[in-house]
Amino acid sequence: MQQNYKEALIPGIFEYITKASELLNLESYVIGGYVRDFLLQRKKVAKDIDIVTVGSGIELARKVATLLPNTPKVQIFKTYGTAMLRFDDIEVEFVGARKESYTQESRNPEVEAGTLEEDQNRRDFTINALAISLNKSTYGELIDPFNGLEDLEKGIIKTPLDPDITYSDDPLRMMRAIRFATQLDFIIERKSLDAIAKNAERIDIITRERIVDEIHKIMLSEKPSKGFVLLEKTGLLKRFLPELVALKGIDEVQGQKHKDNFYHTLEVVDNISKKTDKLWLRWSALLHDIGKAPTKRFDKKIGWTFHAHEFVGSKMVYKLFKRLKMPLNDKMKYVQKLVLLSSRPVILAEEVTDSAVRRLIFDAGNDIEDLMIHCEADITTKNAKKFKQYHHNFKIVRQKIKEVEERDRVRNFQPPISGELIMETFKLKPCREIGVLKEAVKEAILEGEINNNYDEAYKFMLMKAEEMGLSKAK
Repeated sequence: MQQNYKEALIPGIFEYITKASELLNLESYVIGGYVRDFLLQRKKVAKDIDIVTVGSGIELARKVATLLPNTPKVQIFKTYGTAMLRFDDIEVEFVGARKESYTQESRNPEVEAGTLEEDQNRRDFTINALAISLNKSTYGELIDPFNGLEDLEKGIIKTPLDPDITYSDDPLRMMRAIRFATQLDFIIERKSLDAIAKNAERIDIITRERIVDEIHKIMLSEKPSKGFVLLEKTGLLKRFLPELVALKGIDEVQGQKHKDNFYHTLEVVDNISKKTDKLWLRWSALLHDIGKAPTKRFDKKIGWTFHAHEFVGSKMVYKLFKRLKMPLNDKMKYVQKLVLLSSRPVILAEEVTDSAVRRLIFDAGNDIEDLMIHCEADITTKNAKKFKQYHHNFKIVRQKIKEVEERDRVRNFQPPISGELIMETFKLKPCREIGVLKEAVKEAILEGEINNNYDEAYKFMLMKAEEMGLSKAK
């Protein structure tokens, strides 16, 4: 018996599509993510719906628009033969059923009109090839030629056709397979997983922007580590994030080992994902240790060291963002800052002094809370006693930050003494001494030698200037 899912077709847009299809004598179906998420009973409200019709998707979209209240604007994408309109904050995309053929050099296929079956054949995964009829005589019936419903129930990612061909034709599908496995907590069928590993180098023909878009979706999932483990095992990760792969493995010298910084990093990302949905804070967690691979050294006296890995890592962030064509703006600078400061609260926790806290607040600015969230996520020890102690120490640091911030107001502060005031006081033209005096005042405030106010800063400036041989103008 054919399964019917009329309850998936909420009153509204689908009724208009059925009516428009009937007027144009076209067969139409809702397909892909909307159907998949309905069958999975995912709670999120669909923001986009894909409609496939055996005929012209553009013509159908135009007809639907004429039937809808307020006649929404139809956006047409002639190159792809698709059209889109908005209805009640939902994007509805229309496409004519088609079959595709690919060349070795591109993921953009040669397209020609086809049947619904041919359109389902070209879909990436069985769970995305599920369609529900919008035709009057079969309204609500499920069309499932590849047992996608069974794969949904078993939690399996599988391609409709030969995975070797599917992934070679459009290598972005390899990223999508891993992304869906991560988001839905599914497993990738063994044959499909092997095909990804076999075709991994084909990812090089995909634009960096498309790859990063999939990485973002993996990163924003509930447990991102699942995706990054799959990316590494299949050989994809080294094609675009070799800095992470370089962290994998444990070296041993004279019986001394260091932890596997790749798996540690993934644990930190999972930890921070329980606390925040901020994409760039999660990126900071992913990249916080990338400086450890190039700085790893073995010292006979103290064992393994990663001296200045935070500084080296923050420099690597820029090159990584640039290579992946990610934004080189405040988002990149934010990630750089958190990577650079990632160990500061840890060191501070061992001896919480006012001056060290002032410096941390000054350097972190408005990102101090994000930095603390990151540092708490960075605690991955399996020793229960140590785990408890580290968290207790961070509570002390947080309390100290609050106290110092309320008293000294150093977050994003500008020293009360400006360069202009120094020039006027000592009748100086632009010179090195001005910067030296400004820096001295700032340092004195951060060290707690003077309070953060004009009078004390001015007196300190005069004293410092006298030491430098500068005289106040009369």
